[in-house]
Amino acid sequence: MKAAKAVGRKDFIKKSFAGAAGIAFVGSARASLHNTEPPLQQSERKIIYRTLGKTGLKLPIVSMGVMNSDNPALIAAALDNGIVHLDTAHGYMRGRNEEIIGRVLKGRPRDSFVIATKIADDKMESAKETEKVFLDRFNLSLKRLGLDYVEILYLHSTSNRADTLHEPFLNALQAARKSGKTRFVGVSTHSRQPEVIQAAIDSKIYDVVLTGYNFTDSGSGVLREAIAKAAKAGLGIVAMKTLGGGTRRGVTVNPKAALKWVLQDTNVHTTIPGFTTFDQLHTDLSVMEDLALTREEQEDLKLQGSVPGLYCLGCETCTGQCPKNLPIPDMMRAYMYTYGHRNLGAAQDLLLSLDVSSDPCRGCPGCTVSCAKGFDVAERISDVVRLRDVPSSFIA
Repeated sequence: MKAAKAVGRKDFIKKSFAGAAGIAFVGSARASLHNTEPPLQQSERKIIYRTLGKTGLKLPIVSMGVMNSDNPALIAAALDNGIVHLDTAHGYMRGRNEEIIGRVLKGRPRDSFVIATKIADDKMESAKETEKVFLDRFNLSLKRLGLDYVEILYLHSTSNRADTLHEPFLNALQAARKSGKTRFVGVSTHSRQPEVIQAAIDSKIYDVVLTGYNFTDSGSGVLREAIAKAAKAGLGIVAMKTLGGGTRRGVTVNPKAALKWVLQDTNVHTTIPGFTTFDQLHTDLSVMEDLALTREEQEDLKLQGSVPGLYCLGCETCTGQCPKNLPIPDMMRAYMYTYGHRNLGAAQDLLLSLDVSSDPCRGCPGCTVSCAKGFDVAERISDVVRLRDVPSSFIA
């Protein structure tokens, strides 16, 4: 997100009431999410809603990715100003993210918000143990959130067809849905996204797909086609990584332009930008009313798309070039978490989950990997892998 001077919650709400940027306070959006009638004060704003596939949930086109936010006042302000969908995960902030959201939600009408959480695709020694660990983690997530159920439970961060259709994961997801602890199930993906999306379609089990999608993906159109196919099949489509990593060689991505680019695709039903300041919230809310890209915004995206940036496409062509077969896309994602999101905890957790040493490139006389985005792969690996050995108490 563009760096901006943070404003206090009171100042933000005053601006909202004043309508300085066309944002009017809409309460807690307490109308039923399946009600076609807008909230009572909706006439003061023209929020664009889309239906999340076959779930029937009607959501504003901008939701909140809470991964990097530890400010309860900011989350509350988002809910108070028209955002209803919050996206978190079992592992975000090592569990604190769900706890923070739980405190914000306390006392709010249950039909005024939509919550999604995610459980990692970790395989245990047996299918039975895999299902148990998955459901135990989910039950802990519900406890942290203070909820009896969530709207969406995702299998988190799969990167291939086999994991997306792995029977123990599907069994756990279906058990959670059957128990009423989640209304819908989904899958999230950062790499090999078309492959994962096709698997979700073929499964006949998933209701929602959460996929990375941004203006840096405008080249081949393969991902866009996969999203269109999934939407046609009735799956809800949620877009993440909408800013393409945030910073590109010192050039800060125009957040309004990037969000608008994604939402030009009507097969995308909502987005989950991760804002961390009130000014960023203010910017994202303004997109909910008008998706027209100005000439200046189009020029910004053209400029920003011409430099490598931080966002890894997850194409995995690099892994075939690496003699050690390192999980380069995951390590590039850790690099983005570090330098784009400034979330060292998420970066370290990701690095520790990978089967790599503290010096994974040792023994290679020179890196022969050529990245499709132009990343200096060896330099980025050497830089970010240092986080692996930093005591977690220094980061958390």
